[in-house]
Amino acid sequence: MSTVLQQVDTQWRIATSGRALYRLDSRLASWLHEVGAASGWVQVFLPHTSAGLILQENADPDVQRDLLDFFHRLVPDGDPRYRHQNEGPDDMAAHIRTTLTQNSLSIPVRDGGLQLGTWQGLYLFEHRQQAQQRHLWVGFTGRCAQR
Repeated sequence: MSTVLQQVDTQWRIATSGRALYRLDSRLASWLHEVGAASGWVQVFLPHTSAGLILQENADPDVQRDLLDFFHRLVPDGDPRYRHQNEGPDDMAAHIRTTLTQNSLSIPVRDGGLQLGTWQGLYLFEHRQQAQQRHLWVGFTGRCAQR
């Protein structure tokens, strides 16, 4: 089977139901399969200032709860020292939390699969309390199997 170098991208809308971690790697793996990705790099970009992307433990849900609890202690909502609170008490806290996470990630792809560690999952980390509509840019650059 021959391969060709390609670049493909898409945009996803992710509906969140408030502050939580939303797993994305299964959806990303399905998309890579759809586009015929063989080997290269997938890039994920989240153009928001109150949500982030993380690679984190995917097996024990206590890790997610502990992360949420830690961020709550580290960056509390409604701190009276925050000047910016235009959209409510979680507004500035969400911006700070985003600074502590990431808005883009690159993950290698080999043999058509994401090269994540055994216990790694890709998550959108929603920092706002209320439901949000998030946009996510996803791109693959590399070799695709010809179909």
